[in-house]
Formats: sequence, C-alpha cells, structure tokens
Amino acid sequence: MATLLEQLRGFTTVVADSGDINSIVKFKPQDSTTNPSLIAAAATMPEYSSIVDDVLKTARKDLGPGAKDEEVAAHAFKTLAVAFGRKILDIVPGRVSTEVDARLSYDTEKTLEQARDIISQYDKAGIPRTRVLVKIASTWEGIKAAEILEKEGIHCNLTLLFGLHQAIACAEAKVTLISPFVGRILDWYKKDTGKDYKPEEDPGVESVSTIYNYYKKFGYKTQVMGASFRNIGEIEELAGCDLLTIAPKLLAELDSKEGTLTRKLDPANAATLDIEKIEVDKAKFEEMHEHDRMAHDKLKEGIEGFSKALEDLEKLLAKRLSELPKE
Repeated sequence: MATLLEQLRGFTTVVADSGDINSIVKFKPQDSTTNPSLIAAAATMPEYSSIVDDVLKTARKDLGPGAKDEEVAAHAFKTLAVAFGRKILDIVPGRVSTEVDARLSYDTEKTLEQARDIISQYDKAGIPRTRVLVKIASTWEGIKAAEILEKEGIHCNLTLLFGLHQAIACAEAKVTLISPFVGRILDWYKKDTGKDYKPEEDPGVESVSTIYNYYKKFGYKTQVMGASFRNIGEIEELAGCDLLTIAPKLLAELDSKEGTLTRKLDPANAATLDIEKIEVDKAKFEEMHEHDRMAHDKLKEGIEGFSKALEDLEKLLAKRLSELPKE
C-alpha cells in the first residue's frame, strides 16, 4: 500500500518547510520554502559553512577593504537567503520562497525595495521569476506591497496569515499564494482555552478549510498553502489543499505510515457551500483584525519572532566574518 505521503501527493502539492538542503534532497518536494528562523538554523550547520563563507567573502569584496565587519555582515545578510534559495532550486523542480526582512512588515515602500532587490539577485543568476516567490508578512502594508509587486511580475507568498480578513485582502490583491499558519493557531487556542483538540476540530485546520472554501466558492486564483503543522493529523485533515508546506520530521512520519488518505478539501464541494462574500478595505481589515484576538496576537508575535531570528543571524554572520582570513 502507498504511504500517506505518496497519497497526499496525488491531490496536494507537497512543499518542504526547511533550509536544510539534505532534507530537501531526501524527500523530493515540488517546492521549498524557508523563513528567517530556518535560514538561521541552517547557517549554523557545518555542512552549509561553505555557502555562508562564500556569501561573506563576496560581501567583503563588494564593499572593499575599508568596510567594517558589521557593514560587511549586514550586506551579506541581504544575499544569504538568496544563496540558500539558489541551492534549493538546484534540487526542487518548482519554486522557492525567499522572505523579506520581517522588520519591514509595516512599511510598504521598504518592503517593495527589498522585494525588488531579492528578485534582481535571482534575475542576475538567470533564474526565471516563475520559480521564485517573495515572502511577505500579511500586514495591510505587506499586502499592498504584494499587490504592486504582482503587477510587476514578481510573485508573492503572503505569510504569517491567521485570519479570514487577511486571506480575503490577499485574494483581492491577486497575490500568487498565501501561507496560513495551522499550528500557530492551534498553539494560541490551546493556551487560551486550556483544551486539547482532535485533528478534525483543530482551530488551525478549521481556519485553513474556511479560507480554502471561500477562495474556491468565489473563484479566486490565489493558492492556499497550509503551513506550520504540529502533527500529521492536521495534514491529513487538510488533504486536498492546493499546497502544504511540511517540516522534514513530519514528512518522514507521513512517508513511514500506510493507510487510506481521504481527500478533505475539494473545489467541487466548496462550490456547493452557502458562504457570505465579505468586502475588505483598509477600515474593514483593521476592524476585523482588532476583533480577532488570535490573529492580532499571532501576527505581532510572528513578526517579532522572525525579527529576532534575523538579529541573531546578523550576529552569527559578524562572528563568522571575524574568523575568516582577509584575502
């Protein structure tokens, strides 16, 4: 009998949620996505030291002999995620997501500037834009930036998405893909209620199912990619979602387990549902966000967490640079 992972691939695009290239080679996903925490973790692994060192040496050369180590590290930081992305694209047949600095999440203009810089690095490497998703936090400012970028032919993945208001705004902005965070939603509800949830009643599963059905009901082209899973039960309940991005540990568990996997999400079923269409402008977005405690808390926490990971990565790069001999 086919494993759950093999069956899942029959109706959902499987994406690796990892900066660990060895794991990507092992599980052969269609696409891969990373975030600042994953890149920071991968950058500390000995097997990827050559990628980090090459980026630092190039940055030092770009800025010249008079540049301070902190300046070189900051410059290198801007290219490291793309360096990992290029390595990943040598392995996966599809796309890689590369994230804009989370500290820019509430600044549309600076998000645009960095997104264009990211895509220009891929352009210079000869990588088609169809193979890259620029990852941006789902703030109102981030969504507005993504709307502009999509018109420029720069495809976007809107991350840190927890509420229907964020999802609708993304769809109206015609972004390529959204990444609703299943496990982080579950974390919030478990802490708030003190209750354990079965996969079929998991609040994160329910949130992604609602978004998926809304999109399919009203014919939006934006793809839904469930992310941030805590267990394979959540994944099984979202079988049929456009894409699911899964950490190596859970990919291994799915690949080791046999049984019948039933498709739970289906466009044909969504078309039959009675769903109210909601118009989301800036005022409505802010109103819904303020009233959704979970989405409000988790977006803020996610941006702060990714920002901290970036600060840690900058320190790691500065330390590593100080250890490299000057050529």
